[in-house]
Order: sequence, then C-alpha cells, then structure tokens
Amino acid sequence: MACLHDHSCEDHDCSSDWSLYKHIDLSKVSALNEAVPGSVKSVFKAWEQRLNSSGVIHAFVYSFVVHFLSRHWHVSKKRVSSVGVYSQEHLESNDGDPELLVYIPFTTDVKIKSISIVGGADGTSPSKMRVFINREGIDFSDAQDMQAIQEWDLVENLQGVLEYQTRYSKFQSVANITLHFPDNFGGDTTQIHYIGLKGEATQLKRDVVATIVYELRPNPSDHKTKSESGGGLSHVE
Repeated sequence: MACLHDHSCEDHDCSSDWSLYKHIDLSKVSALNEAVPGSVKSVFKAWEQRLNSSGVIHAFVYSFVVHFLSRHWHVSKKRVSSVGVYSQEHLESNDGDPELLVYIPFTTDVKIKSISIVGGADGTSPSKMRVFINREGIDFSDAQDMQAIQEWDLVENLQGVLEYQTRYSKFQSVANITLHFPDNFGGDTTQIHYIGLKGEATQLKRDVVATIVYELRPNPSDHKTKSESGGGLSHVE
C-alpha cells in the first residue's frame, strides 16, 4: 500500500514531524556494491530536502563527465571518482551490477510506518525492495536466502510523491533496518537519490531500557521478614 499524497498531508500524518531522519545513526550507515564508498550517506536528508535539486544537477553533470571520459579517454567511473572530479551526492551501484544493500541503524528503537525511495531516471531506479529488521552484517548471499519481513514492487518515484506503507505491527522496536534492492528498470546501474523513513521513536535508548528492566527485578534484601530484620514476627515457611 502506498501514499500518493493526493490529500491534505497534515491530516494523514505525512508531515516532517513523522520523519525518522534525525534518529538515523548516519555515521554507521553503510551500503554494499556502492560505486563511490560512503556515498550512501548522502541519500538521507530532512523530509523537506528530499527533492533538493543540487544532487540531481550534479548527477547529470557527473553522468556526462563519466560518459565522455569513458568513451574518449577510456577512464573508468572509479578512476573518475578517485581523482576527485566529482563528489557524488547520490547512491549508485557499480557498472553492470544493479544490486544494492543498505544498512540503516538508529540511535533509538523506532516504529516504522512507511518508506519512500527516490531513484534515478533512465531505468536506474530500483524496481524492487526487500526489508530485514534487527539483523546486522547481512551480505548479498544472506539477503537472497533469507525471508524478508516485507517486500514491494517499486515504481519510478522521481518526484518523491510516493510512500510504501509497512505492515506496521511487524515494524515495532526496530533497532536497525536493511534494505535490499535486487534489480532496477533496465539501467546499467541503480541510482538512489533519497531514502525516507517515517514513524515514531521510542525516545528510550536500548541501554536505558535494559537498566529499567534490571531495576524492576525483585531484590531479595527488600523482602526480608520482620524476624530477619529484627522485627517481632517469626518467619513462616
């Protein structure tokens, strides 16, 4: 189920207040098969900035530069990036391999209501998304063998007006989420310009929750009989 935003978003909880962007542990976000290491971090931004045109413009310029250099100078995309011609502002897979795996940890447990993906043009948008929650260290082999908690057939969402609703009851107490994009719409690479997650945060970090549980456990010293603590009643078995 997807939200097409053909309504008053304020009445349907589509506002930026529901964005989980501020709860993403961006320093630990990672991706497998990204052409430019670390570029995955650029796709996470405030809800209001999801259509920031600077990344799209730069991506167009970058595509032109790569095409020109690879065709006329036989320079690979990795070589272009390594010499500092371009600082990539979107996530892109390696040439000829459209599969991507994105790991997203949170600073607090969250409940996820919906996911939005803005992909690239010319067949480079991902065509399918599979999701795993609270599983760390997943690689492509694991993703292919494991049962996803939910999966969607995607459409080319270039304007960011489409969101995919989760089975909300299955997306509670999420410490981390892994998104698997196995294919695209026919492009040589897969491009992602924005990943948006909406929901609620518990506001309690996991170590705090553990402390609370520990404090709630009964302490035998708090349950001594009066005879044991010097009172007048005898202990009864």
